Amino acid sequence: MNVLVTGNLGYIGSVMVPYLVKKNHRVSGLDTGYYAGDAMYPFRQPVARQINKDIRDVEPGDFAGYDAVIHLAALSNDPIGELNPSLTEEINLRATLRVAECAKRAGVSRFLFASSPSIYGISSQNSALDEDAAKAPLTVYARTKWQAEQQLGGFSGGDFFCVYLRPSTAYGASPMFRGDLVFNNFIACAYTTGKIEIKSDGAPWRPLAHVEDIAEGFAAALAAPRELVENRAFHIGVPGGNYTVRDIAQAAQNALPQVPLTFSGEHARSRSYQASFRRILTELGEYYRPRWNLEKSAAEILALFEKVHFSREDFEGPRTIRIQRLQTLLEEGKLTSALRWKV
Repeated sequence: MNVLVTGNLGYIGSVMVPYLVKKNHRVSGLDTGYYAGDAMYPFRQPVARQINKDIRDVEPGDFAGYDAVIHLAALSNDPIGELNPSLTEEINLRATLRVAECAKRAGVSRFLFASSPSIYGISSQNSALDEDAAKAPLTVYARTKWQAEQQLGGFSGGDFFCVYLRPSTAYGASPMFRGDLVFNNFIACAYTTGKIEIKSDGAPWRPLAHVEDIAEGFAAALAAPRELVENRAFHIGVPGGNYTVRDIAQAAQNALPQVPLTFSGEHARSRSYQASFRRILTELGEYYRPRWNLEKSAAEILALFEKVHFSREDFEGPRTIRIQRLQTLLEEGKLTSALRWKV
């Protein structure tokens, strides 16, 4: 397919583009470039075309000639979402709908939306939630993801249809590495500070998936017949892919066994849920073949750190912490308060 990936210069996008190219797709990218200067090492994406544009400004012409759009671009987590809730609604909800509308008008047929299982909030259910479980988003980030899913359903029809992918919390090496994701954070903390300190009791549950397995999930949604995926949601994860925060921290410690691990319990749990991956593993099993686990990725991440001489400044600063990067751009006067480039 001829595919356009929004947010292609981010943590997931920078892995997804070459992954899709290896599967013989022709891939272009659209990104505003908030994090363009933060790569761990020089890399060049194998894109057919790069569009440097804010998703709030897209037009139908940006999507002409594409068979599918993968919409990753967003303000990417809860802390950024709370920085300015009205901006999160503008970018994660209204701009998402604008992207879908423009794509449909341009003749795109398949629209894959990157949603989030954070839409479940804190679940009282002890078993894994399927895609139809009750939604209880706790943050503006989660709420706008759920609202976008609901409203995108109105665009499906004729030759155009939407698919909602809910990736587990990502981890793993990437040229645009993020230190604000839980497993990455624990490994980076251990590597740069010599300790892992968990400011909760470690009890909350999280579904986790490697960034390359997330790319595999989107590739599966591209490859599957329309009747399997149209206007449907899929969790992206692996068998046994739900972990307590304690499990995740101990997996990080296993990679660096000399590092002490402590739980302070000072923060109440913000969310806790387990996700079922039965739908993607069975209904898309012909197309979706995940292959990563925490142990394998810990070695991969440590190899990246050695390669780039990863420092405590990298870990704690704007190079890998997304909200700090945006705050730095604001303080330097490069972005307006609306997160638009001044130049």
